[in-house]
Amino acid sequence: MTARGSSAAVATGIGAGALLLWGTLALFTTWTAGLPPFQVTAISFTIAGLAAAGTWVVRGLDPRPVLRQPLVVWALGLYGLFGYHACYFAALKLAPPLEANLVNYLWPLLIVLFSATLPGERLRWFHVAGAAIGFAGVVLLVGGGEFRQEHWAGYGLAVGCGVIWSSYSVLSRRFGSVPTDAVGGFCLGAALLAALCHLLFEAWVTPTLGGWVALVLLGLGPAGLAFFAWDIGMKHGHLRLLAAASYGTPLLSTLLLAAFGGGSLTLVVALAAALVVAGSVLASLDVIRR
Repeated sequence: MTARGSSAAVATGIGAGALLLWGTLALFTTWTAGLPPFQVTAISFTIAGLAAAGTWVVRGLDPRPVLRQPLVVWALGLYGLFGYHACYFAALKLAPPLEANLVNYLWPLLIVLFSATLPGERLRWFHVAGAAIGFAGVVLLVGGGEFRQEHWAGYGLAVGCGVIWSSYSVLSRRFGSVPTDAVGGFCLGAALLAALCHLLFEAWVTPTLGGWVALVLLGLGPAGLAFFAWDIGMKHGHLRLLAAASYGTPLLSTLLLAAFGGGSLTLVVALAAALVVAGSVLASLDVIRR
């Protein structure tokens, strides 16, 4: 393996770490029951941003050149982190959560398709087929749902989630020179926007001790470190391999919820897992061959 290939493999592994962290998102979120969504977003992103700032101090890093990025970079960062979560929480209010989450998981498939626009990339039949098989696993996992007309606004916002996160992920590749440390600034910016939305649309609810623990876990994990790992994977790793592997995230969420009493393992889950694995392997044929 060449040095470049080895570097891409490491970056892909780091990006896969984000998928593992996002697998805990559903579990940790259930532990914040009763807290308004924008309040949860504001607190968790504040924790993530402050944790990032703490690493700057420990490393003796001057954050000014890191955060002194062009406006388009800041717009992309806030578009991805805040825009995605704003649409996601609104979608879950306007449509049944399982159905909205299903539509949201269009983003791995869209990453595979959008990646064809990048220099040196070419879309092959097995990329599309693998992504479609993985998506079929997600459909099976969440039960499909009956899409009703009164929920179309929520479905539309869920589609927006998929478009926002996939486009943010692929566009990040075009800004490979932007240091990953800048994500800490994006987290703080997203926290500010979420706090403004909370003040406008929600009433403050004081978290319990368990709620604070969940918020810290969110801020350090799926709503914190995961974004830094994903940034590295998107900029320097194998996009399509990560996109295909992303279908394992809802499966991991289901397994964790079941392990903590939030659901049960069934034959449907096993079949969904088989589809997810098959789709990931097929969509990654070119990487496997290399």
